[in-house]
Amino acid sequence: MDIWEKLYEKAKAQYDPQDVSPFVYAHHVVCAIESENGEIFTGFCIESCSGVMALCAERVAALNMYVNSGQTVIKRLIAFRDTPPTDKVTGSGMPCGACREFLMQLSKENRNMQILGELMPNWWGESRYETGKDS
Repeated sequence: MDIWEKLYEKAKAQYDPQDVSPFVYAHHVVCAIESENGEIFTGFCIESCSGVMALCAERVAALNMYVNSGQTVIKRLIAFRDTPPTDKVTGSGMPCGACREFLMQLSKENRNMQILGELMPNWWGESRYETGKDS
């Protein structure tokens, strides 16, 4: 089994859409990431009626990685609803803008993650990484 299949299987195990309460819905988007040292971490989306209370699966997986291992660098990421992303499935598999931004802020090395560097080629925060301060 290749790494993408492993990531898919780990993420798929998190897929279990459910109402947590009349206001909160969870497990309808899932994610698995491969960290720099090869460990796999997962996350699922949790949304509430208040938009600021929502957490995307990608950010939850990255937070799980950091909390459980102290790592911040991601090699690969897969995210989807009920169907894994393919060239024929649209609307699945791309991190939203907030997740892209969080992943870039987590580590400048995440620009080397498959796909992220292509999605954010001229990221605004590069100079801060270089200088260590706001510019």
